[in-house]
Amino acid sequence: MSAKVSSSLHQSMDVDERSISSGYAKPPWIFKGSALYQIHLVKAATARAFIPKEFRLVEAFGYTLGGFFLASYDDSPAGAFDELVIIAGIVWNPPTSCAWAARVLVNSDEACHHGRKEVGLPSQVARFSKITAVPKRKRNRAFGFLDTFGLGTTLAHPEDLVEVKVSEVAAAASADICNIQIRSDETKVGNWMGPAIKMALPSFSGNTKYNSNLLKYSCHLHCRVRPVRPAVVSGALEDETEILSECKQTSQGMLENERRLSIAVMLSKPIIALQFKCLTMQVEAPVVIYPSK
Repeated sequence: MSAKVSSSLHQSMDVDERSISSGYAKPPWIFKGSALYQIHLVKAATARAFIPKEFRLVEAFGYTLGGFFLASYDDSPAGAFDELVIIAGIVWNPPTSCAWAARVLVNSDEACHHGRKEVGLPSQVARFSKITAVPKRKRNRAFGFLDTFGLGTTLAHPEDLVEVKVSEVAAAASADICNIQIRSDETKVGNWMGPAIKMALPSFSGNTKYNSNLLKYSCHLHCRVRPVRPAVVSGALEDETEILSECKQTSQGMLENERRLSIAVMLSKPIIALQFKCLTMQVEAPVVIYPSK
């Protein structure tokens, strides 16, 4: 299903491109905010469904490295918006290997349009609902008597829980993708945000309805980074083997299969999570490596 999925999908959640005025000038494009980068062990069979035939999946013992990049941008060419990049796995095209995005979800029509047209991403418009759970409170027994008169005290639980619900949006309809629960560890490390680093995240893209070329682009990050506990991802999903075997050939059926396989990537086993604070990301213009035929 690999090439078939990537080349014929991404037709749902269409954006009315005629009504979009873009704030994107010439590259490079600068994004500022914060992000969580979580790496998962993804089943090779699941990841391979997204990979074009021109590339080879980097795998070992039936798994590849995928995961997700969950970002909240305060400043960008499209203004403030949220983004969830679902990474299917790592692909090899000599002389380098790069990540391949299975799905990109954004709550900005402008960012969706730019990702599709200019960067060749499988972008979809989505809704991001964020809920911060009320911290649990522990009652101090020493103040039990004073509590009777409203003079006692309680101790806040040292960890806040933020839940992000992501749903794709198409006209008046929506489809749930996943819930991501992020627990704050900040009280355990104080105000330490980790060392300031510079890094590059190269990626392949393209082979979509909106950009049929195969592309390579790079994101240059400057941020404070520290390891955190992996976020807990939940979502409704059947067995991946059944999804792959079904692989309905209708356009709508293929779209649904791709959505379900993207959820399977999100629900795969996490191995490490990195928090990016004070993030400045510079995205270079994509380079065509395989022109469309």
